[in-house]
Amino acid sequence: MSILTWTYIMVGLTFGLYIFIAWISRVRDTKGFYVAGGGVPPLANGMATAADWMSAASFISMAGLISFLGYTGSIYLMGWTGGYVLLALLLAPYLRKFGKYTVPDFVGDRYYSDIARVVALICAIFVSLTYVCGQMRGVGIVFSRFLEVPVNTGVLIGMAIVFFYAGLGGMKGITWTQVAQYSVLIVAYIIPAVFISMKITGTPIPQIGFGSHVQEGQYAGQFLLDTLDKLNHDLGFTAYTQPGAKSMLDVFCITFALMVGTAGLPHVIIRFYTVPSVRAARLSAGYALLFIAILYTTAPAVAAFARYNMIDTINNKPYAEAPSWFKNWEKTGLIAWVDKNKDGIIQYRAGKAIVGKPKFIEKDGKKVLTNKVTNSPNELYVDRDIMVLANPEIANLPAWVIALVAAGGLAAALSTASGLLLVIASSIAHDLYYRMINRRATEKQRLMVGRIMIGLAVCVAGYFGINPPGFVAQVVAFAFGLAASSFFPIIVLGIFSSRTNREGAICGMLVGIIFTAAYIINIKFMHGTAWFLGISAEGIGTVGMVLNFIVTILVSSLTKAPPKEIQELVQSIRTPRGAGAAVDH
Repeated sequence: MSILTWTYIMVGLTFGLYIFIAWISRVRDTKGFYVAGGGVPPLANGMATAADWMSAASFISMAGLISFLGYTGSIYLMGWTGGYVLLALLLAPYLRKFGKYTVPDFVGDRYYSDIARVVALICAIFVSLTYVCGQMRGVGIVFSRFLEVPVNTGVLIGMAIVFFYAGLGGMKGITWTQVAQYSVLIVAYIIPAVFISMKITGTPIPQIGFGSHVQEGQYAGQFLLDTLDKLNHDLGFTAYTQPGAKSMLDVFCITFALMVGTAGLPHVIIRFYTVPSVRAARLSAGYALLFIAILYTTAPAVAAFARYNMIDTINNKPYAEAPSWFKNWEKTGLIAWVDKNKDGIIQYRAGKAIVGKPKFIEKDGKKVLTNKVTNSPNELYVDRDIMVLANPEIANLPAWVIALVAAGGLAAALSTASGLLLVIASSIAHDLYYRMINRRATEKQRLMVGRIMIGLAVCVAGYFGINPPGFVAQVVAFAFGLAASSFFPIIVLGIFSSRTNREGAICGMLVGIIFTAAYIINIKFMHGTAWFLGISAEGIGTVGMVLNFIVTILVSSLTKAPPKEIQELVQSIRTPRGAGAAVDH
């Protein structure tokens, strides 16, 4: 069977499973909608958390970035993995003990202020929308290639699917759907990695194959990483295992922003409210870290295999004899070739082939590239987000494996998108509508508001999925920076400092997120420069976080201390035994 047929089968079966789970898990009360009734077993919650956290950025884009950036791309591995450890050990158990539905709920009650609640709500929506845009983009890329539809159409299909099972089942439906999605995405990631590792190095374990010898071809007998260093050097790139052009300060800031951003992501934090106890929260965090490690230790190998295979199969080859994978992806507009010297040979070198992303017009029944051509010797544009998805095709694996990867990419994007959408819905329906506007709202009214908010959020996310501000992993990195600069300091100080008050929290959150958002918008949308010590948009969240800490502590020290009952509450959260379940649903 063809790749298209297999893709319809794989995607159809997995989507049918997700919808079936959402239907049987549908909820009729707010506790089920917001926190799955608080009774999810730790193992299942660990799988759901892993699926929620490992988004399209982890599955689709991270290995693609490492493939192109080499050593420098490891910042994403270190940041995202280290951040989850930070979250599991430092924050999750204490937040679970506090016992609230949402992060704005925690902020509002801990800082005894509706203004603080609203500021946190705005931050949660801003962070979540930024993050979910990257997921919608990932969905569109998968559909565009494997179902042979335009990227925009793929985004619209993904919007409809996510809205259905997120709106119907709430957190309960999402949780059990994410258990299934984790199973799909991890199998889809590991199987092709094993196949390709065997083909290139003769080793079935990708993590070992990554450091092994190439098995055949002109580089047979050489270490894979040595081969990649030589290939990159010959093509004018920085050696694969050497640091790139980023400064050490920028590398540190990006890594740290990803770490603390992970620990401040509202859609991950809310997962620890779905388990029955603090002990269960700790257990589920441990399970999640194990499940995450399976993919994250495989990603560097997948990146190296993809880089090696791509260069080996197309560079210096006649365009007329280009492999089928190249022609297939060229149809999506995510690969573009410009024959600058008119010799009919694909020349892949350092530098940009064209200005911006490829734009085409129809001329005499053919697609014609309209971008301005650069002066660099490079003739090839390759969207980094396609590398994991194209990898099985490049390696000439069976059609069913290629289709499985498509299903896995969709599972990764949709699982995270659904969790993010629920954060947006619960923040507005619970924290704004119920807690501040209509305390007498019935269960039915609150559920209706939540589902309407999911619909609106899906529409906004779809728009930015169609008009993305960067690669999937870059867009997600912006969300992590916003989370780092807004939530992380307030949550840490809220747990570990009884002196931190509402005035400090409000000022800190506003300063952190406004500074970070303005810096990112200036660089990415207004084409400004990285004016603060050369720190990139992906790393500025670290500076925003420091500003948040400074402002919060300074303002808190200059204003009235929190009420006695709030200080006692903070102490009780950290107390191993006794009170601490301040539940006000």
